Amino acid sequence: MNTSIANLEEKVSENGSHPVTPGGLRIFSRILDWITSERMQLINITDRINEVVRKSGVRDGLVHLQSLHTTTAVFINEWQDALLHDVKAFLDELVNRDNGWRHNDPAYSDCERRNADSHLRGMLMGQSLCLQVRNSAVLLGTWQSIILAEFDGPRSRSVSVQVSGV
Repeated sequence: MNTSIANLEEKVSENGSHPVTPGGLRIFSRILDWITSERMQLINITDRINEVVRKSGVRDGLVHLQSLHTTTAVFINEWQDALLHDVKAFLDELVNRDNGWRHNDPAYSDCERRNADSHLRGMLMGQSLCLQVRNSAVLLGTWQSIILAEFDGPRSRSVSVQVSGV
């Protein structure tokens, strides 16, 4: 019997895992949360993502990460203190918080957070990643880490993680 994607959507178990289809495809979903402590903060989320991949039971496939916020981003880079400082300085210089952004102006916007710069940084860096899973782990280069960027903290943040494969 061939199970359709629509039927799979209805059969999600309480732990967020879809049943294995007759063809062997497995889909596993989780939402991970973080509480940030700074307005602009970079968090290495590699270990938590790999933990979800291991729990998924997927040996080979894809992991899709999606930030559930417009003022955060997820990206790949080296986790090295000097570089992390440079990333923050680059984003501060590229998108000046004190520019005359309309989103921050009560004459144009009802947003009280004055966070136009946070939205623009999130847009530039991107809110999603799709990475390969090999041997039950995220395939990353020697120096690569998965980084969650907070641009409007401190706040509670969530990233949706979906692992699919065999």
